[in-house]
Amino acid sequence: MVVRKIRLTNFRSHADFSLDFSEQITEIIGRNGWGKTSILEAIYEALQGKSFRAVDREIVRRGEEFYRIELEYEDGRRVVVAFDGEKKEFLVEDKKTRRLPKKLKYPIVLFEPDDLRLIGASPTSRRNYFDRMFGQLMEKYSVALARYNKALKQRNELLKREFVTQADLFSWNMLLVQYGVEVMKMRSEWTKQIGEKITEVYRSIADNEDEIGLRYMTEVSGENEFLRELEERFSRDVMLGHTSFGVHHDNYEFFFNGTRADGSASRGEVRSIVIGLKFIEAEMVVEEIGKKPVVLLDDVFSELDETRQKCLVKNFEDNQIVLTAVGRS
Repeated sequence: MVVRKIRLTNFRSHADFSLDFSEQITEIIGRNGWGKTSILEAIYEALQGKSFRAVDREIVRRGEEFYRIELEYEDGRRVVVAFDGEKKEFLVEDKKTRRLPKKLKYPIVLFEPDDLRLIGASPTSRRNYFDRMFGQLMEKYSVALARYNKALKQRNELLKREFVTQADLFSWNMLLVQYGVEVMKMRSEWTKQIGEKITEVYRSIADNEDEIGLRYMTEVSGENEFLRELEERFSRDVMLGHTSFGVHHDNYEFFFNGTRADGSASRGEVRSIVIGLKFIEAEMVVEEIGKKPVVLLDDVFSELDETRQKCLVKNFEDNQIVLTAVGRS
């Protein structure tokens, strides 16, 4: 057990809600709209420092002005997340901070129904999926990506002006190049690691000899090429009003026996690939961080057959699991 209990105040639909966790598997069962996912969201925020769904103002219960999360670890440590309508603070060991310190974050593997449609999803959805995964593995990745996105936003705002020159964009170009190449290298390395493992893990789930591949697709190759491309596309970007080149256009593609999995793999095969990806994520968390992640399963059992359900639980039998399911409450 990692987490012992949680209490929510004015968190989405929950005016005042408390939950004591079981040693290994905690089931949260209720009707649609009851707020099951919100409980997982609160756990995620207390352990990771931010929601995986929304900004703070959207989380506050309708008609209220604040929300509060109180989470207690198995060893007695407590984390309090408090949002007063304007700012969010964390209270840990009697110290208030605006952000949850890296050393106090606890790793999570989150499994949502939409993840099962990852292979056929948009490139943006796949980028977001892997960004969240990689950001948990290394703080350096999250920092580089955040700085890249900030520079991208500033550059795009300049491109929308009535008159802009290459000189106006130079400093933002340099920041895009610096952080973009940094992001690209980490994405490339971790995708390679996943690709080396995914066939073996998939076969352990599907019990066959199919081969799975994962390819990271990027336009960026190095700093000099990146900068040159930004400068050469200046006129085009001014016309478009946004930056047409960079790691924000990256994509990930899955392959099934040498062909793109989207269209060639069956629904069951796709689900086995995604489950395998979750197993690899948990394994990489242990390798990089040295902790077994808490596993949050948000209503995914309803979309899996009995064999894959058992495989999922068995693989995470050494992790604390919190799962939601639709049923009477």
